[in-house]
Amino acid sequence: MNIIAWIILGLIAGAIAKAIYPGRQGGGIVATMVLGIVGAVIGGILVTLLETGRFQLAAASLSIPGIIVAVIGAIIAIFIWNLVAGRASY
Repeated sequence: MNIIAWIILGLIAGAIAKAIYPGRQGGGIVATMVLGIVGAVIGGILVTLLETGRFQLAAASLSIPGIIVAVIGAIIAIFIWNLVAGRASY
């Protein structure tokens, strides 16, 4: 059941992050899911780091705060991907 929740969270967070982030991002539904799942992990790590002061591997849950954290993490992931890929956002 956790994997299904992560896929749903990935779809929601990835789609929202792609809509918010300026410029055009390629990829289909699978890329959006992966982006959202990576964003959930990045967001979960950042929230855990801010709350406890420790770097711990965690992911956001399927809830409203979890979606917000996952979207923020997905936006960070898009930004990092654009830096690595060398694409400019217009």
